[in-house]
Amino acid sequence: MRFGFIGDIVGKPGRALVKEYLPRLKEEYGLDFVIANGENVSHGFGINRKNAKELLNNGVDLLTGGNHSWDKKEIIEYMDEMPILRPLNYPLGVPGSGIGYLKSEKGTLAVINLMGHYAMPQSQNVFVEILQALENLEPNDGVFIDFHAEATSEKQMLLHLLKGKVSAIVGTHTHVGTDDLQIYQKTGYLTDIGLTGCRDGVLGMAVQSPLKRALTGISYPLEIPKECKEIFQMVVFELEEKECIDAFKIKIYDKDSVFTTKAWHEL
Repeated sequence: MRFGFIGDIVGKPGRALVKEYLPRLKEEYGLDFVIANGENVSHGFGINRKNAKELLNNGVDLLTGGNHSWDKKEIIEYMDEMPILRPLNYPLGVPGSGIGYLKSEKGTLAVINLMGHYAMPQSQNVFVEILQALENLEPNDGVFIDFHAEATSEKQMLLHLLKGKVSAIVGTHTHVGTDDLQIYQKTGYLTDIGLTGCRDGVLGMAVQSPLKRALTGISYPLEIPKECKEIFQMVVFELEEKECIDAFKIKIYDKDSVFTTKAWHEL
């Protein structure tokens, strides 16, 4: 089984990159599934039904979320009928699900969306919740986790808690990619995949408002640039009997520069 995961897609530029590259990459690399973090898809904050359908029509099979999952309230009523996850460890009674299943002739992939604690909204203990959830999963041929968290330490703790127990873990939320793609005791791992969208601002946004805030302490509306330098980021994992046997990251800069990075193995 081989699947891809796309980092935080930010606004219209991020959606356009998915539309341009994903269908070709999905075919070229023989991907059975593609998962994408979509909590910043609609003008940088949340996801609406129109933009969710756009991504699903362009090759994404399942969307994960995070602390911005609820910013566009219209999506709440569609969470149970569209392949959209929100973090599993949100408090009881919250709409939607934190676990989804993708099925093909190659097998079934269980996908779990988690959220960290540092600088994030109120949630249940993520480490306790995931251990309980793993005990009750439906039969599967692999388990992938999108861990939406600010602190790199929390992401590394999750790796050491679950190494050898899940197929792959990738961090999201910071929008800045890390350089530690690895396979650790048969578990693929990357602390943060980084954003897909504008790369020459601040977290995919135009730089003017963040700079004004830094200089004055006053908040200004964040805007998606109309023109920018771009980056598309996707990590690919290959599984065999639930274990990660290969992983590499694809980065495309400004439509003409493509880089791939292989994972290193930690026994």
